[in-house]
Amino acid sequence: QVQLVESGGGLVQAGGSLRLSCVASGRTFSVLAMGWFRQAPGKEREFVAAISWHGGTTNYADSVKGRFTISRDNAKNTVLMQMNSLKPEDTAVYYCAAARWVAGTTFENPSEYDWWGQGTQVTVSS
Repeated sequence: QVQLVESGGGLVQAGGSLRLSCVASGRTFSVLAMGWFRQAPGKEREFVAAISWHGGTTNYADSVKGRFTISRDNAKNTVLMQMNSLKPEDTAVYYCAAARWVAGTTFENPSEYDWWGQGTQVTVSS
């Protein structure tokens, strides 16, 4: 079992930045793939970014490429997402997710994840 706790959300103006943090506990963090998803009101949960267990491979949704950066610190059981140049369309609840590592999986589908955090709200005003 893995427990995930997100933090770092908030209200920011368009063009601003936020850094989301997710701390994991309960299982060996270093063998887990980690991802961030988001869900806006009335929309399905969508992939934002993912990082491999060793941190050497990252994937991003096209909508955030060049603006968001995912990273991890296995010594601190933490995954981070730096979000720059935020846009109003980035407004959503952001969820941290963890998955047992499986080689060849892109980890872009919510069904590939085993554990989820409670979410943190990000609101970008225009």
